Amino acid sequence: MTGITVKKFIAGQLENNIYLVIDDRTKKAVLIDASSNVPEIAQTVKESGADVEYILLTHGHFDHIMGLNSLKQTLNAKAVIHKDDLIISDNINEYTQLFGLPDSTAPKYELYIKDGDIIPVGDMKIKVIHTPGHTEGGVCYLIDDKLFSGDTLFKESVGRTDLFGGSFQKLSDSIKNKLFMLDDNITVFPGHGPTTFIGYEKKHNELI
Repeated sequence: MTGITVKKFIAGQLENNIYLVIDDRTKKAVLIDASSNVPEIAQTVKESGADVEYILLTHGHFDHIMGLNSLKQTLNAKAVIHKDDLIISDNINEYTQLFGLPDSTAPKYELYIKDGDIIPVGDMKIKVIHTPGHTEGGVCYLIDDKLFSGDTLFKESVGRTDLFGGSFQKLSDSIKNKLFMLDDNITVFPGHGPTTFIGYEKKHNELI
């Protein structure tokens, strides 16, 4: 198993989690989600000597991508998303207006991913798990025994399904038939809130 360091940052109006995941041997890294370009991210990257190759988006909702344009420049990294969420990302300002936030420029992406893709970064093999339900193009990223679940799965909760592209049936299927098939000991790093474990959620998540 690869030696991996995970640094967590909480940023944005909705207290999003942003994760910097560093391969300890090569110092190659990814950033997962991009709610805001808070100074702590660049500072941590510099202090750790990390080289961020990709910014991996779990989905296209505004609160996960508002800092993407800025972070791409700061980190000189490529942006990655599932194509099914381009419609949400491209229309970011329909969502920012709902929350009374200023308009943003829709981000551009360098790489599109699909279910089962493996993204090599240093010694890490990052597996893409397509988990529609919160959005059509929602994905989770599995790196060894760590699952970055975006807004698909939270501790004792799940992502909302009342926005465009949401479906509780699809979300439930994604969690039961994909995420809950994973090892119980896998740590879940969600898009909001505290970490949890697959086994814990199987027992205690009453929404599934």
